[in-house]
Amino acid sequence: MASIPTTQKGVIINKTGGPEVLEYRTDLPVPALVDGQVLVKNDYIGINYIDTYFRTGLYKAAQFPYILGREAEGTIVKTGGGELYGLKEGDKVVWMGEGAYAEYTGVPAEKVYKVPDGVAPGIAAAALLQGLTALTLVREAYHVEKGDWVLVHAAAGGTGLLLVQLLKAIGANTIGTASTPEKVELAKKAGATHVINYSVEDVKAKVLELTGGKGVIAVFDGVGKSTFDLSLDCLARKGTLASFGNASGAVPPFSIPRLSAKNARLMRPTVMNYIVTRDEFEGYSKELFDFVAKGQLDFRIHETYPLSEVARAHRDLEGRKTTGKLLLDPSN
Repeated sequence: MASIPTTQKGVIINKTGGPEVLEYRTDLPVPALVDGQVLVKNDYIGINYIDTYFRTGLYKAAQFPYILGREAEGTIVKTGGGELYGLKEGDKVVWMGEGAYAEYTGVPAEKVYKVPDGVAPGIAAAALLQGLTALTLVREAYHVEKGDWVLVHAAAGGTGLLLVQLLKAIGANTIGTASTPEKVELAKKAGATHVINYSVEDVKAKVLELTGGKGVIAVFDGVGKSTFDLSLDCLARKGTLASFGNASGAVPPFSIPRLSAKNARLMRPTVMNYIVTRDEFEGYSKELFDFVAKGQLDFRIHETYPLSEVARAHRDLEGRKTTGKLLLDPSN
């Protein structure tokens, strides 16, 4: 195996703000390992909306400078001491953690998973965070069963497309929302039973029409501020709203008694609290890649951007110019 350099390419922020605060550097130190960590040479880096939350300051970075990024796939090039769960140098892996926008990342072995044979390059990085988010939403935020009516906002986005495919595999009646005819078709091809173009259609009226006036038993809402009230309006009696993202901004404070009109449940889940233990992480990761192996999950890669063009990737993501997953290539 090639020797490990002392410096690397990566992207840091020294303050919060727009895409302009992203600094591409070629002189960042390669991290030293502590017990329980492995050093991964990243081949593909996943971009997620949470990266923009840390960049803008919606979520607080632990310190500055701060390296963004929550997932990547690559090869273990060095191991630390302690419990490594059988991982070793040379393993092809995918991981969740922090500091992904770089050539090398020191990662807790507890959140590293060996990429199964037959998974094409880039797919594991596209799959892990959004795939585990979608899977834990339909298993735990609201346990979806065959025949349930479910609403998915931004159904042509990265997590939205995965939710739609998982819901099809479960046998749910899925209503998706999207903003353009092209995105509507994409969500339909992924398996949505119905897709509403919210730019020209009344979402609430259409949902009630499709459900015989009852509404949906669950809403998976990764959009946030601009769809929150609509999501509540679309719920059936005893329905669950899982608000899991802030793409349009954070949901403002609201009055809890509003939930009593339908005995509704409101959750603000995060995937990390569903995969705290090694058993949880490994179990859900195995289930996710089993779906991939069975052909029940297809991962649409919108574009693989050079790491040096990360600002363009963020602008595209926030400008809703994308469908599916955005990746970064740290080799250029």
